Amino acid sequence: MSVFSQVEFDNHEQVVFCSDQETGLKAIIAVHNTNCGPAVGGCRFWNYASDEDALIDVLRLSKGMTYKNALAGLNFGGGKAVIIGDPKKLKSEALFKAFGHKLNNMNGTYYSAEDVNITTADIMQAHSVTDYVVGLEGQSGNPAPFTALGTYLGIKAAAKHKFGSDNLEGLTLSVQGLGSVGMYLCERLHNDGAKLIVTDINNDSIDYAVTHYAATAVGLNDIYAVDADIYVPCALGATVNDDTIPQFKVKIIAGCANNQLAKPHHGDALKDKGILYAPDYAINAGGIINIFFEQDEDGYSAEKATAKVHEIYDTLLEIFQRADNENRPTHEIADIMAQEIIAKGGKYK
Repeated sequence: MSVFSQVEFDNHEQVVFCSDQETGLKAIIAVHNTNCGPAVGGCRFWNYASDEDALIDVLRLSKGMTYKNALAGLNFGGGKAVIIGDPKKLKSEALFKAFGHKLNNMNGTYYSAEDVNITTADIMQAHSVTDYVVGLEGQSGNPAPFTALGTYLGIKAAAKHKFGSDNLEGLTLSVQGLGSVGMYLCERLHNDGAKLIVTDINNDSIDYAVTHYAATAVGLNDIYAVDADIYVPCALGATVNDDTIPQFKVKIIAGCANNQLAKPHHGDALKDKGILYAPDYAINAGGIINIFFEQDEDGYSAEKATAKVHEIYDTLLEIFQRADNENRPTHEIADIMAQEIIAKGGKYK
């Protein structure tokens, strides 16, 4: 398995393979770029089909974090970690301490946080042996509500640009994924009077959304072809692909999942089909923005974090307008804007 020949390799500064035989830890840490500051990004615990799949994922995710942090105006570079294996079988305090020791070996190049199948409690276990973790209990804590808020604001911005109004009442949104962020988001959308069509691998989550948010449930693979105004991907990535794009009846795709486009050309295909795409790392930056305020010299402030998350609305409107002006796909414009910031070494707004 070669790192340098991977299509997803983008001159990453570091790719570190970690293992601990006693705890069963197998992890990959990727630092993409530190022009704007130390690399910061979550750790994902996933039972990958192969080590190569894990490598591809961490390379893509770490690059996405570089762009996400830059576009959000944070003094962070981009990095990501993945732990390989079944979290239901492998999770233990000893494993997260072992992971913490691996972070110590990187001497502050990379700071980790929670992501898929990782909780703040897990991060606190790692924190017992390392300072190189963020999103701590008693400080910024669970980033999910802030990610949901940013995604909600991004959906409203997309509706404003596409439909002329950011009022979501009466619109139908198809939500794929009812994890922590997805459920917080459904609550906001329901309170705004939106109609929800949902799917998830967890039947209990579906039942909750149906009961509390008057949602209509559909099968996992049926979500793409439903009659809806906005598709809201909140699960894993690559759900916008050759198979799904012909099925979409929506006018907007805006959700909190990472790496929503399976390949860059799928963003072009959405433009050709008249579907407005909210670039994933622009709309889902609320969680990392919240974490950023742990480093505030006056101490963490949820109010400051919330105010910063609200800037996502204007950032997306700027992306959409520039894409129209230049007749280019929105994902290309977001990349260009992020690259302009990274080239200057970043600047916190």
